[in-house]
Amino acid sequence: SGESSDLRAESRNGATLSELKNPKTLKRSSSFLNPQTAFIHEITHQEMGLLFRPLLAQRLGLAFFKQPSLSSLLCSVHQRGRRYSTTCVAECDGLLDGDDNDDAKVREKDAALRLALSRLSGDFGRESMLSLQRFFRSRRPPIISTGSLKLDLALGIGGLPKGRIVEIYGQEASGKTTLALHIIKEAQKLGGYCAYLDIENAMDPSLAESMGVNTENLLFSHPSSAENVLNVVDTLTKSDSLDVIVVDSVAALVPQCELDVVIDGAYRDAQSRIITQALRKIHSSLSRSRTLIVFVNQVRSSPSAGQDFGPMDEVTCGGNALRFYAAVRLRIKRTRLLKTEDKVTGLGISVQVVKNKLAPAMKKADLGIQFGRGLCLESEVFQLACEHGLIAKEGSSYLIGRKVFSTEHAAEQYLAKNDALFDKAVTILRKMMFER
Repeated sequence: SGESSDLRAESRNGATLSELKNPKTLKRSSSFLNPQTAFIHEITHQEMGLLFRPLLAQRLGLAFFKQPSLSSLLCSVHQRGRRYSTTCVAECDGLLDGDDNDDAKVREKDAALRLALSRLSGDFGRESMLSLQRFFRSRRPPIISTGSLKLDLALGIGGLPKGRIVEIYGQEASGKTTLALHIIKEAQKLGGYCAYLDIENAMDPSLAESMGVNTENLLFSHPSSAENVLNVVDTLTKSDSLDVIVVDSVAALVPQCELDVVIDGAYRDAQSRIITQALRKIHSSLSRSRTLIVFVNQVRSSPSAGQDFGPMDEVTCGGNALRFYAAVRLRIKRTRLLKTEDKVTGLGISVQVVKNKLAPAMKKADLGIQFGRGLCLESEVFQLACEHGLIAKEGSSYLIGRKVFSTEHAAEQYLAKNDALFDKAVTILRKMMFER
């Protein structure tokens, strides 16, 4: 490719003078005499004389992966009656590397992108600017743990993403508020501020303290109407000063128009309309905030048209807007009762990730809730520690450090009572599962 050679292109078929003067009639032939010879049709002498070297290579239709370097060009037109034929002889010094052309294209694209971004910045402000740094930050947002390692593993990213909307829904007394309080607890561990909007008027500060929530640093509010609740959420979100905002619950939101009139069912769709309008505004505020908004919701039975028997479909309250704007949706279902001897001490629940915009969805986590204490973290940490080899198991015996326990219950109780060992196990497990 480095040697000089002759490149000859000749018209096989004659053409009229009017056809020769029309550059649009230029065609490419599919046959070649040798790797550096191409045939073209209907080229005029005047047109060939005005061609630059890169344009000549393009017009000749050279079947090369690299662009030829042409040092000389000689054209002649021969008359055969009323037809004209053109002969073009070009000397090819070699083939230029295509990387130079690629670099030029990259520079042109970069300059065009910078020009477009500068125009957007001048017309719409700096908020319209896009950057790779912001893109990757949005792809891997900061997270807040749910307090359960199993649920964090099911979520796929180690917790709930900040700057997003999360919906926790399920039947009554299934552990929705308990999970929301554990999210607040984990955010307070990192030094964050949280707010709890108690619409159901069912918040018990002593119960929250028993779960580890610092109620002294918890903002608490009991708004009177749905409009006030959603305005509070939007204002706190715009401030970007809170880490978690919990709205408990969507089903208890009452529009102001329903509070001012007699109960007659005339404003049946007012709640969904208000929520839809408010979520559009809140979602816009979240684009510039790192606040996690948790909506606790309930389910209702909705029979299908013409359904006379069989299980009815479950729908959430507040319309379809919340399920659309939510980045993560968690469905909680009560599965069993936890008993100690003949006494019920807790609940067994199943949490399903119904929707997840940051990781694969439809994963489940089976958890336990102890009455008055919250999630049974000791049992799941013990189980995960055995699975990942932090606790050695030989037969029916368990080895924790240098201590041997003959039963699972004894080993679990020892891990639960030793806070330093428990926290160390959680830290190691979190690194092994989420920091690979």
